[in-house]
Amino acid sequence: MGETEASVRPADPAQPQTWRPDLLGDRFEQLTLPLGDDDEGDVVATLVRYRPGWRPRLTRGAASGADVLYVHGWSDYFFNRELAEYWAGLGARFYALDLRKYGRSLRPGQTPGFVADLATYDADIAAALAAMGQPDASGPPSGRPLILLGHSTGGLTLSLWAARHKGRAAALVLNSPWLEFQLSKVGRQALAPMMELGARVHPLAPLPNVDLGFYTRAVSREQGGEWEYEHAWRPDRGFATSPAWLMAILAGHATIESRVDVGAPVLTLLSARSTILPRWDDAMRSSDSVLVVDEIAERSLRIGPSVTVARIDGALHDVFLSHQPARSQAYADITRWLRGYGPR
Repeated sequence: MGETEASVRPADPAQPQTWRPDLLGDRFEQLTLPLGDDDEGDVVATLVRYRPGWRPRLTRGAASGADVLYVHGWSDYFFNRELAEYWAGLGARFYALDLRKYGRSLRPGQTPGFVADLATYDADIAAALAAMGQPDASGPPSGRPLILLGHSTGGLTLSLWAARHKGRAAALVLNSPWLEFQLSKVGRQALAPMMELGARVHPLAPLPNVDLGFYTRAVSREQGGEWEYEHAWRPDRGFATSPAWLMAILAGHATIESRVDVGAPVLTLLSARSTILPRWDDAMRSSDSVLVVDEIAERSLRIGPSVTVARIDGALHDVFLSHQPARSQAYADITRWLRGYGPR
């Protein structure tokens, strides 16, 4: 898959940054976005862009003239070439953001994926938009409409961001967004006081790992899936979680439950079913083994007045990593939805 993690050197945040070749190979470039520092050292985000070769366009694509910004989920980073090619085929400029302490942005000595407030990512998103040529989040939209594309935790993060910056996004496409805790509202409310205490006493103490590796088994080519990626950046059983991080997630879920308005039409893509068990089941290769999709479908209706929910038979938690028939259905659903609700 081109350069490996070990062969891609992090940029020096003290030097002016320029676009450089990305590990995904031909037509992909990355830009390091310095974000200052914290008690673990220099903090950066990384923006990846896809630059398709020129080809004549005889018809206007469903996303022509738009900028797409993709944000990954927990224990993840951007590696899906096909997704970038799909959006470019619709006429959009495609960008993906590896948030601070994830993937290309993870530096030695940092706690992977850690933030204590999801609003911290406002700085990552602002830096990405500036590099894309989009105006500051507080300003009016540019001539290029912005489509936000988020998976799982990234879907939660972008929904909250869009609600705080209403009118900046022209459309949201959410891929199995983590809008509610797996144990539902009751479980979230029962867990929150314990996590709040833990966040005050031992904010970075590792919580028990409940990831049994089943989702990796459904995705990774080495275990029967279809995808190759850097396992150091997407661990088989996920990054360690902590009370402070989980409190940030639970606070986000509570905000969604109280209803927000992202200020744009929303398409939520979900698997047709969930398979959440303490043991492996082959059904996990064609269903969501991470989230309770029926609850996510309901929560999606709380983020704006114009929400479409598409349920895809055979889809995994990351719909775009599913087997080809489900992926094709997801792409077809997006294209059809954009023709009715996408920016003009």
